[in-house]
Amino acid sequence: MAVKTIGNYRWTICALLFFATTVNYLDRQVLSLLKPVLEKEFDWSNSDYANIASVFQFVYALCMLFAGRIIDRLGTKWGYAWAIIIWSLAAILHAFSVPVGTGIATVLGWMGIAAVPVSIAGFMFSRAILGFGEAGNFPAAIKATAEYFPKKERSFATGIFNSGTNVGAILAPLSVPWIAKNWGWEAAFVIIGAVGFLWLIFWFLYYDTPKQQKRLSAAEMDYIHADMDAEPMYKEEHSKKITWTTLLGYQQTWAFAIGKFLTDGVWWFFLFWLPSYLKDQYHMEGTKIILPLAVLYSLTMVGSIGGGWFPTYFINKGYKPYEGRMKAMLMIAFIPLVVLAVQPLGYLSFWIPVFFIGIGASAHQAWSANIYTTVSDMFPKQSIATVIGMGGMAGGMGGVVVSKIGGWLFDAYKLKGIQQALVVANEKGLGPFIQQLNTLHALDAKGLPIQLSEKEWAHLSDKILQPIQAMDATHFEQFYSLQKLLIKQEMAIAYGYMFVFCATAYLLAWRIMKWLVPKEKIINLPLSIE
Repeated sequence: MAVKTIGNYRWTICALLFFATTVNYLDRQVLSLLKPVLEKEFDWSNSDYANIASVFQFVYALCMLFAGRIIDRLGTKWGYAWAIIIWSLAAILHAFSVPVGTGIATVLGWMGIAAVPVSIAGFMFSRAILGFGEAGNFPAAIKATAEYFPKKERSFATGIFNSGTNVGAILAPLSVPWIAKNWGWEAAFVIIGAVGFLWLIFWFLYYDTPKQQKRLSAAEMDYIHADMDAEPMYKEEHSKKITWTTLLGYQQTWAFAIGKFLTDGVWWFFLFWLPSYLKDQYHMEGTKIILPLAVLYSLTMVGSIGGGWFPTYFINKGYKPYEGRMKAMLMIAFIPLVVLAVQPLGYLSFWIPVFFIGIGASAHQAWSANIYTTVSDMFPKQSIATVIGMGGMAGGMGGVVVSKIGGWLFDAYKLKGIQQALVVANEKGLGPFIQQLNTLHALDAKGLPIQLSEKEWAHLSDKILQPIQAMDATHFEQFYSLQKLLIKQEMAIAYGYMFVFCATAYLLAWRIMKWLVPKEKIINLPLSIE
């Protein structure tokens, strides 16, 4: 029977999931695009930024444990609605991070606790609330997909709504730098954050569970449940008694969680650090990054949708859903190896890394569409959101590890470049200029005195740089150019290490997943678990 004769309302639901995921990624990416502006205004180091980003990832990861279970209990409609309300308010709250941080610092001061700098405290708080809300997106979307799609269509539907991550990643660089340039960075957070409330209107208008959905035809309902005989049936009261301990007793849960832990960090790195990469290696920031990032994330659309379709080729040849998916995922896992060519060939043009990283990110989206669907292949519907949440927690923790290592690595190699600049400057006869430089008194954005020769000048404000330039314009330009060159060379090494991990993580993850679950095995959960 042709698909057109059974109705297509399930694709309306898929469209809602797509737009929600787009908003989800729009909100989380604003900070990374504003990093060059914020780090200069607030004098953040890479480790400061990594700590702020890691708070989001840590809270996101932790809440993924509970988000799936909350979605399971609240139901998809209200669970999804509350998630987007919370994360949209949190996105707007970023604009008020400085007063929020001031309040946090005051409270901590009353308690006799040494506080972190105001800007960092405020942004950490805002990111934590954002992580709490955004943790509900994927468990709710996967649950809605399991409700509205038969098994054979789920990876394709997942690929479509998951492509919202790419659209959000494309729209963010197209809009955020322009808004920040014309109206300020605070406006970027407020305007982008408000978009989520528009989505809520359509969600309440068009979503209901299939049984309550009046727009769903009987033929389409039968089609959705055509392969239901392959899934164990459980009453809702039984599903609520399923515990995390029980689910952790299955190797299928561990395979999904480990696969997410090893590969999600790659996507987090691409999402949170690519604007910094373009700035550090090609001196591109602000509106200059709009086109490269838009092109890069546009490439990922191919992987997200194509990756969801790919396993159906094997499934139609007679493979079981999980086995067909794993075959497709192995082929996908080889694609990110192109990222290894980014640093060796990047000197030719910034379009080389844009193209190769775009291919790697596209492969991640193809991988992601399939790894999510391995859960609905083998677990009953009532436990899907909980298992997705557990795996999401593992993926978030993987993101924390990658961000922290990245921040530490970038700061270490940047410091090495700064120190080398001092050595080379002395060799070139700039010693007297350095000595005179160190007699100047300057304060950073935190109000602390700084040694000018030991700071990255590209991050110093014009107020600090102008007296140095007035002291000796020629030597100023020589030292500035020398420092910029040596930092760029050292940072290239640091980024090279990170790209090696990004290129090889998927093959390692696939090998472990295949070892844990070599063949498809449907989970038969006990009907009553104490």
